Amino acid sequence: MTTTAPFGCWASPIVPELLTNGLPGYAFPQFDNGNLYWLETRPWENGRSVVVRRRADGAIEDAFPAPLSCRSKVHEYGGSPYIVSGNVMYFCLYDDQRVYALTLDDPEALPQPITPDAKYCFADFCVDQTRQRLICVMEDHSQSGEPQNLVAAIPLSGDMALQRLCEGEDFYAYPKLDNNGQQLCWISWNHPDMPWDNTRLWLSTLDNDGLPGTPELIAGQGDESVTQPRWSPDNHLHFVSDRNNWWNLYRLGDTHQIEALLPMSAEFATPLWTLGMSNYDFLGDGAILCSYTADGSWFLATLSPDSQTLKPVETLYTQISDIYCQGECGWLVGAAPQLSAELAQWTTDDRNLTTVARGEPLGIDDGFLSRPQPISFPSGDNAVAHGFYYPPSNPDYTAPENSKPPLIVVCHGGPTGATGTSLNLKLQYWTSRGFAVLDVNYRGSTGYGRDYRHALDGQWGIVDVEDVVAGTRYLIDQQLVDRKKVAIRGSSAGGYTVLAALCFEDIFRAGACLYGIGDLETLARDTHKFESHYLERLVGPYPEQQETYRARSPIHHVDRFDCPVIFFQGLDDRVVPPEQALTMVKALRQKQMAVAYLPFEGESHGFRKAETIKTALEAELYFYGRVFRFKPADQLPITPIFNIGL
Repeated sequence: MTTTAPFGCWASPIVPELLTNGLPGYAFPQFDNGNLYWLETRPWENGRSVVVRRRADGAIEDAFPAPLSCRSKVHEYGGSPYIVSGNVMYFCLYDDQRVYALTLDDPEALPQPITPDAKYCFADFCVDQTRQRLICVMEDHSQSGEPQNLVAAIPLSGDMALQRLCEGEDFYAYPKLDNNGQQLCWISWNHPDMPWDNTRLWLSTLDNDGLPGTPELIAGQGDESVTQPRWSPDNHLHFVSDRNNWWNLYRLGDTHQIEALLPMSAEFATPLWTLGMSNYDFLGDGAILCSYTADGSWFLATLSPDSQTLKPVETLYTQISDIYCQGECGWLVGAAPQLSAELAQWTTDDRNLTTVARGEPLGIDDGFLSRPQPISFPSGDNAVAHGFYYPPSNPDYTAPENSKPPLIVVCHGGPTGATGTSLNLKLQYWTSRGFAVLDVNYRGSTGYGRDYRHALDGQWGIVDVEDVVAGTRYLIDQQLVDRKKVAIRGSSAGGYTVLAALCFEDIFRAGACLYGIGDLETLARDTHKFESHYLERLVGPYPEQQETYRARSPIHHVDRFDCPVIFFQGLDDRVVPPEQALTMVKALRQKQMAVAYLPFEGESHGFRKAETIKTALEAELYFYGRVFRFKPADQLPITPIFNIGL
């Protein structure tokens, strides 16, 4: 029997604890001496990241004890923070950002630092066996002003004598040695470009001292994003480039001509927000195990570089990342609409995927999981935008006849990023309680080609807002949602789209802004190096176009807000400093608007602690209940935390 109850009032087994207990994040698999390693992030341990080892006998164990955490702060977003070679793990300790060496086959061994106690950060490692050193990206914060990024070498001897191999550019990524240890490649880029705008791929022969000579520019002459360089087993340099509008695979031929492996309207890469990302790798026979995205979904395949044939790998995964291969095996992180992220292994002999590691079973009926429905809809300037619609789903409840569900429109971060179809319990939290959700890939999102990605250039706060509004109207016109109960939520850059939509449009009745941006000028003046010139492409040069910044900043138009807003903010956030949220909250309170503000100690950009995630979700549900005049079925101990003035 089902219970009839208004949308939003449904009881659900998808509680905040389900999101944080037993569902780790997986990344950066590696294989060494018969052992498999990966990075595991655990919300229930306050977001600690630990390297996990699966021994050759199948036993799984943490490579180092709590409370040690392995995480890099390069670019603030970090990236690949460890590497294993010869049963020794080299990893970046989150607390002090030094690189440590840990002998894994000695149970009594303790991590030993191999970098000095200085204001340095490291990520994206490769091992130079010939010269007994690590090569990596280094970020130097020891001087005043903007930190310096470079490619550095760390001696394995522990003598702390760092070598500077490549410097002078604003940013570096993907230092990779060839199979003979004689050639080094890397990519670089400079302000005001971001790595998905313009990067350059370099190649240099190392001299007798291990220093690169005059580098050769392989790819990247402007208007080209080059990423993920790798060496094939036969020592040919491969990379991904969007020179034909799509991030496709290329290789450097024997005469240094560039060869496209398989041109297609799909993308074999994602934006380089974190260092070391990998969407392809080489199997022992030279074939490529790769993932690519088309029309919002991800696919797995093997690609033969010589015959230029793509052979699909059958899988339920619709989100695929972190591909790493050795010999006849490949490993990857995969997820699907009804499957949380897991680590899987693939072999060439049977072409089957087997699960290596996954979180605890959800223990709930699939009927509580809403299936994403891909939609495309017309927007401004005759454009077409994309997204995924999630209808309410709960087998225990039905809504009163002729009623329609409230809608939550979700704006992803970045803004250069994308939403996908993997199981997202933060969305299912809402749909299982009777909300509909629209997860929008507005113009500027990745996965739809360079032209779609750059449709946001100079138009941030304009076309992204047009697209979330157009998607909302599309669902209203389809009579799928209640037009009087429409909320919008987003984090980081998505939080800016939330505030801009609430400020400049009148379709939304509530908003939730998570560590978002209310003042573009403040962001342009006060953010970290990686994004310090990001807005020059998204909005325009600053301060030359100060008036544009002010015109698009919600903080200067608080008189146009006419609905309640809730703000969530980490107090250690250096990407979007807490002053952004505080300034908006104070301005809205002065206007006597209904506004709530929840700050969190010890959280930075993106919430990692289980208690924070739980509190934020319950507060947001309580907020929507007050705005839309319904009583959630959940017993929410949140009421005294804030007063939203409703």
